[in-house]
Amino acid sequence: MTTGTEHAKTTATPWAREHRRTTAAIVLLITIGAFEALGVNTAMPTLLADLDATHLYSWPFTVFLSATLISTVVGGRVADRLGPAAVLWVAPAVFVAGLVVAGTAGDITQLLVGRALQGAGIGAEVTAVYVLIASVFPERARPAAFAVMSLAWVVPSIVGPAASGLVTEHLGWRWVFLGLAPLAVLGAVLLVPALRGLPPHTDTGPGKRWLVPAAAAAAVAVPLTSWALGHTALLWLGAIGLVVLVVALRVLLPKGTLVAARGLPRVVLARGLFAGVFFSVEAFVPLTLTAVHGYPPALAGLPLTLGALGWAAGSQWQGRHPDTPRTSIIRWGFALLAAGMLLVAPAALPGGPGWLVVLAWLVAGAGMGLAYPSVNTTALAASAPNERGFTSSALQVVDTVGSAAAIALGGLLLTSVASAAEPTAAVLALVLGAVVVALAGVFLFRGRGAV
Repeated sequence: MTTGTEHAKTTATPWAREHRRTTAAIVLLITIGAFEALGVNTAMPTLLADLDATHLYSWPFTVFLSATLISTVVGGRVADRLGPAAVLWVAPAVFVAGLVVAGTAGDITQLLVGRALQGAGIGAEVTAVYVLIASVFPERARPAAFAVMSLAWVVPSIVGPAASGLVTEHLGWRWVFLGLAPLAVLGAVLLVPALRGLPPHTDTGPGKRWLVPAAAAAAVAVPLTSWALGHTALLWLGAIGLVVLVVALRVLLPKGTLVAARGLPRVVLARGLFAGVFFSVEAFVPLTLTAVHGYPPALAGLPLTLGALGWAAGSQWQGRHPDTPRTSIIRWGFALLAAGMLLVAPAALPGGPGWLVVLAWLVAGAGMGLAYPSVNTTALAASAPNERGFTSSALQVVDTVGSAAAIALGGLLLTSVASAAEPTAAVLALVLGAVVVALAGVFLFRGRGAV
């Protein structure tokens, strides 16, 4: 006979019998999205050359990013008003349509339409999955559920780029898109029973105003600012984009996020700080190893693989300790991230220990694995049920903006104080700034009064 306590422990896992199908669907959907995101990077040079559009190299990424930003906000609002099922009936279909449109593209225009559909589908889908987790899983199971989402990125991170390269070389770049479509359909089908089993959702009224116009403004301002920061003669344009972005973020994020106000705003901001620190430095890790230490491309990418494994390990650990205060885990995540950044600094020096980056990224990845699920769990717990969609979209928005802004800053440093051939000065400046931000995160989440 199962006691109440034993039953609670059993259902506090996303693989309990009543949650198993939902968890499998989430894993498959996120895995397909991860393979698409990582695979496209590998196939992009070939496909653009085939479409005679190499001069538009950044456009497929920019269109995807802009569509994702808008759909994240729209998906969050629809999830609040009509429930996550209303989004998850549609978003996977839009994503699959994007795969088919891109995979059958005969010119750059059709490819960009496909990329926009993919971005729109995945942005709304991820936001709705966050709301679904908060709606379906008991609170003690949510850390493990978000750990499963993190784990879904591991295999794509390890084999995705190589698999995409082999597919592109032997079958053609179109199958990077078309080959994923049946699996995305399967993930959507597995989700159907969970969506049908959700309780009726009560319309919560008009909600926050100006969300969609603000999302559209951010979708334009983020790539505009990033592009302008890479061209020192156009910094004034970047300044305009930055102003527009700040105004838009005041609408898209909980009030007080940009000033780290206690409670939900601070937790949402933490997601942006983690993303900005980790992904900005990660973008320059392969360049550091190839340009400073002469590593071949295969070895230069090894730290990124170890980072994915560290991320998975940290995520799984926090999922197995649902009773550990989330704010403590977030603080530990910032501390590990700072330690990882510090280890990168000596490796950026000519003659320094380049191998140290492998250890650095394992540590930094573990910090991210601890922090991301804990941030998501804490943010949703601090949100009213009718605002979980808004909170989920805010987490995605601040993640995107934080990483894009920090990577753009790294690009500005590279062009102004260093070069691609000798990146040490830029990498050191970026790494030291990242350490300061990570330590600020440790400070913000000290004590019980942080949230």
